[in-house]
Amino acid sequence: MAEAFTIGNGMRITWRRSARARRMTLRVPRDGGPVVLTLPVGAPLSDGAAFAESKAAWLLQAAQRRPAPSIVQHGAAVPVAGMPLVLTPASVRAASVEGEALLLPAGRPAGPVVQAFLKHRAMAHLRAACDGYSVALGRSYRAIALRDTRSRWGSCTADGRLMFSWRLAMAPPVVLDYVAAHEVAHLRHMDHSPRFWAAVAGLMPDYARHRDWLRRHGPDLMVWQFRDPTGD
Repeated sequence: MAEAFTIGNGMRITWRRSARARRMTLRVPRDGGPVVLTLPVGAPLSDGAAFAESKAAWLLQAAQRRPAPSIVQHGAAVPVAGMPLVLTPASVRAASVEGEALLLPAGRPAGPVVQAFLKHRAMAHLRAACDGYSVALGRSYRAIALRDTRSRWGSCTADGRLMFSWRLAMAPPVVLDYVAAHEVAHLRHMDHSPRFWAAVAGLMPDYARHRDWLRRHGPDLMVWQFRDPTGD
């Protein structure tokens, strides 16, 4: 569980340290999650708390500008592979795409069914992409895992374990390919140096426009809530 503290205006602030951080930063997630304070490794937490307190008015304004959460429920148009599909109850045993609709088993909460559907699509696509890119790079990965991360779309450990957000299944397929290429490139360069980006370009020459799509539209994927609106 992330460590946290509360500032004077009542806002809860979670905090973390990053070896890559050169200064203190505050991020207000669009998905309604708690504010995140990132500290350089040597910065005292007390300085971070004071920094957050000094930005209290801005934090409130930023939180108020966040879009309302989008609930995954029957009738909602949820993006799948970059296309909005209307969640439609039907006499089916498993979720399936039919035209502009995502058919769901009638009588079951939509959220868990859609989440499982997206996870399956994400794993199938990302595994195939990572297999191809790892062969092209000449580096093998050890395992692939899916998470519902909020701060990153993917990661790569030093021992070759790849992690991805299953919410990528909502993005256009080529965006999944970009994130797969990005993480596979880390199998050779565990940094974001020019050599790393050259490796990404070698795997996907037009990666920049797909990275830009994720920067512009990625937050929209995070606002979807998959819990049953009844609270179950």
